[in-house]
Amino acid sequence: MTTSIILSTGIFDLLKDHIRRRKLSKYNQEKLEQELRNARQILSKDIPADVVTVNTRVRVKELETGAEFNYTLVPPAKARNKHNTLSILSPIGVAMVGYGQGSELKWEMPEGIRAYRIEEVTRLA
Repeated sequence: MTTSIILSTGIFDLLKDHIRRRKLSKYNQEKLEQELRNARQILSKDIPADVVTVNTRVRVKELETGAEFNYTLVPPAKARNKHNTLSILSPIGVAMVGYGQGSELKWEMPEGIRAYRIEEVTRLA
């Protein structure tokens, strides 16, 4: 069964453009194209609080190792290492966007395909 991701129209368009620019591996491009075909587009103000989008803090667990990571996802132009923020178009950002808390997903990272579970999503003020 395919889970529909939930995206604002702006993020949907940003991801379509990201595919056009050929910034993804073949695996990730095919996966993202499939997700976008099934995606639910809604107004950004209507995105549920537990769904990953821009300006959210996400705690994610890598299922193979049990390692947990915290990410603060922001628009590409606002991403700054010194502020510990990550672009929504970073590999992990693109992998998680549109998924809700508790979702499990697979995404190809530089070290191979990894499985993750989104443990917690917090909307930034």
